[in-house]
Amino acid sequence: MLDAAALLLLVDIVDAGGLSQAARKRRMSRANISYHLAQLEKTAGLQLVRRTTRRIEPTEAGLKLYRHGRAIRDELLAAQESVASLAEGLHGYVRLAVPTGFGQMVMSGWLIEFKRLHPSITLELVFDNRVDDLLRDEVDVAVRVMSEPPPGLVARELAPMRHIACASAGFDARHTMPQQVEDLLQLPIITSTVVGRELRLAAYRGEERRELALQPTLASENFQFLHEAILGDLGVGLVPDYVVAADVAAGRVVTALDDWRLSLFGTRLYLLRMPDRYQTLATRTLIDFVLAKARDWTSPAG
Repeated sequence: MLDAAALLLLVDIVDAGGLSQAARKRRMSRANISYHLAQLEKTAGLQLVRRTTRRIEPTEAGLKLYRHGRAIRDELLAAQESVASLAEGLHGYVRLAVPTGFGQMVMSGWLIEFKRLHPSITLELVFDNRVDDLLRDEVDVAVRVMSEPPPGLVARELAPMRHIACASAGFDARHTMPQQVEDLLQLPIITSTVVGRELRLAAYRGEERRELALQPTLASENFQFLHEAILGDLGVGLVPDYVVAADVAAGRVVTALDDWRLSLFGTRLYLLRMPDRYQTLATRTLIDFVLAKARDWTSPAG
């Protein structure tokens, strides 16, 4: 006879993608996990998982039992949260991944405010630009810059992302700013980069589209450093507009190619989560908070 504990074990194996990963999550030996899986398959009378070259995947029968197991686990988690919130108020643990630039320069203030509002929620922040951390169950929610969200994920658009070509007033006084997109190839470029990816700039103006492969003379994932390098007269920055917005307003930074829409890594900011992963009350509260802050940030008065 199948029992709830066996189904929960199957859920952990499928979610982890392998016996060793599930064993680490459960703090059990791999042999113990393998034994209990074999007993479950014996009870069901069917093979429940198959091994591919990269991970374990459920069979048709295994997928049916996996879905029942997830429903049981989610109900148990909801019951635990319901009781705990009565005694302790809103609490929990959320692991959130944010882009290095937008996370540091915009979202940091939002998340500090969130912690003040919900001091009993443990919030762990990861500043990176990957999506696979969400797929590997390393984070609960990810905020990412891209043109289109990956298939299979639940995506909520937070804001448009616009890159601009800009330089300090000092650099502008000594150099000719780009008049055409191709002029960027002849100038020292300061911009962000992602390890292992070729840096390509897409530029749009009406129906016109240009694309350039860039070789920046100064590149970093640290946007505060890029900001300082632009102010230090080191070249033309290709950065999101929020990086230098205050400097442009104060006259410290000038812009170029303003009639072009520039994109390096994507044109939109998305909040991403897995579709079938249980969302704790803490996670749902954080998502609602970030969505509200993004609406305020993109509104004309924001």
